Amino acid sequence: MTPVPTKMITRFAPSPTGFLHIGGARTALFNWLLARHFGGQFLLRIEDTDRKRSTQEAVDAILEGMSWLGLDHDGDIVYQYSRRERHVEIAEQLLAMGHAYYCYCTPEELTEMRETARAEGRPIRYDGRWRDRSPADAPPNTPPVIRFKSPRDGETLITDLVQGDVRVNNNELDDMVLLRADGSPTYMLSVVVDDHDMGITHIVRGDDHLTNAFRQKQIFIALGWDIPEYAHIPLIHGSDGAKLSKRHGALGVDAYRDMGYLPETLRNYLLRLGWAHGDDEVITKEQAIEWFSVEGIGKSPSRFDMAKLDHLNGLYMRDIASNHRLLDVMLPKIEAIVGHNLSAADKELIIKAIDGLKLRAKNINELAQSAAFYVAKRPLVMNEKALNLLDKEDSRLNLATLLPVLERQADWQEGAIEAAVKDFVEKEALKLGKVAQPLRAALTGSNSSPGIFEVLELLGKEESIARIKDQLL
Repeated sequence: MTPVPTKMITRFAPSPTGFLHIGGARTALFNWLLARHFGGQFLLRIEDTDRKRSTQEAVDAILEGMSWLGLDHDGDIVYQYSRRERHVEIAEQLLAMGHAYYCYCTPEELTEMRETARAEGRPIRYDGRWRDRSPADAPPNTPPVIRFKSPRDGETLITDLVQGDVRVNNNELDDMVLLRADGSPTYMLSVVVDDHDMGITHIVRGDDHLTNAFRQKQIFIALGWDIPEYAHIPLIHGSDGAKLSKRHGALGVDAYRDMGYLPETLRNYLLRLGWAHGDDEVITKEQAIEWFSVEGIGKSPSRFDMAKLDHLNGLYMRDIASNHRLLDVMLPKIEAIVGHNLSAADKELIIKAIDGLKLRAKNINELAQSAAFYVAKRPLVMNEKALNLLDKEDSRLNLATLLPVLERQADWQEGAIEAAVKDFVEKEALKLGKVAQPLRAALTGSNSSPGIFEVLELLGKEESIARIKDQLL
C-alpha cells in the first residue's frame, strides 16, 4: 500500500524548454490524482535554472496545457531559478558539515579524465582527486566547483513504490558537482532543496530519473532531511514498442487540442497509459480520483496508440459529452470556418443537428467541419464533388422539377418530407439517388452529410428552398 503521511504533497516539476509533452502530462496527471485521492496538495515547480533554454513561451504552454487538462495546482508556482541563493546556502552548509569539498580540476584535467576512462572502457566518472586535498594545493586562477562527498562504501537503496527495491553500489556513484565554478547551483542540488522546502512527500516521475534518485537520496541523508517516497513510472513507447517519437504521437498537449481531441478524452487516455482499474476503459475524473493508487501502475512501458485515442474520443463525443459541451468546444472552430459569429438561433440549430453529425466524426475538427454548412451564409461554397453531382446530366432539371413539390409541402417534418420526395421520384420514374445526391449538394455544399431528410427539416423550409434556388440560377 502507498505510505500515506499526515499530509500528502506531490509536485510536477517541468523544465520550460518546450511544450507540455505527453509524458510530462501523464506525470502531472498521476501526481495530481495521488494528491486528490488522499486529500493532499499538488504543487507546481518550474525548473528554469537552464537560463539559455528556458522561455516564458514554454512556461505559458505548460500552464495552458495543464489548465486544458483540468489539472489545477495548489498554492503559488515555485520558480526554481528564483531560489538559487537558498541552493547556494545549502551547498555551503554541506561544505561546512564535511559532506562536500572544493574541487580545483582544470577543464584540461577533466577532459583527460574522460578520455582515459573511455580508452580503458570504464564508466566516465570523476576520480575524486580533490576529495581529500587541501585548497592550499589549488592551482592559481582556477575557480573551484563544490562537489558532494558521496559515500564510497556500502550501497544506496531506493524502495520504489512502482519498481520495488532498487540498489546501487556507492562506489559506482562519483562525487557530483553541487555548485559550478561560476557559483550557480546544479539541478541535482536544486531539486533536493526545493523538494524539502516545499514539503514534498511523494515524487512520481519517469523511470529515466531513477538513477537521479540514488544521488538525491544521499543528499537528503547528509542533510538529515526526511526522504520522499519515490514512484518511478515506466516511459511511454510508440505502438510499435520503439521509443516514443513524433511519428507515434509525441506531440505537445496543445497539438491534441488543435487536432480536435476533448481534454477529458486525453486525460482518460493518459490515465490508462500504464495504470489500470480492471477492464474499465472510460473513467471519469471523479472515478479516477476515487480509484487511483500507485499500486495500479505497471512496471512495463505503455504504448501510445493513436487509433485507440481516436476510438476513445469517439466514445466521449457520441456517448458521454453533452451536445452543449460539444458546441462549446467546436464553436470557435465553426465560426472560423464560416467567417462570422453564430447567433443564438445558429447555436440552437447546431445543438439539434449534433446527434446526427457526431455519429460520423472522430474529433471536434471533423464535427465542426461537418456542422458548418448548417449555419453558412448563402450562397454556399461548393466542394468539387458537390459541383460534380450538380453538373451531372439532369441533376439541376430534377431539382427544378422537385422544387414546386417542396414549396407545396406543408408538413416540414423529416418523415413527411421523405414521403413527399419518394412519392415524387416514383411518379417521375427516377431512382432516389438521382434526386437525393444533387439535393444534398445544393443544401450542404458537399457530397456527404447526415440523412438528407434530416437536413431538410433542420434547415427549415425557407432556407432549404432558397439554397436549392441558388443552384438553379
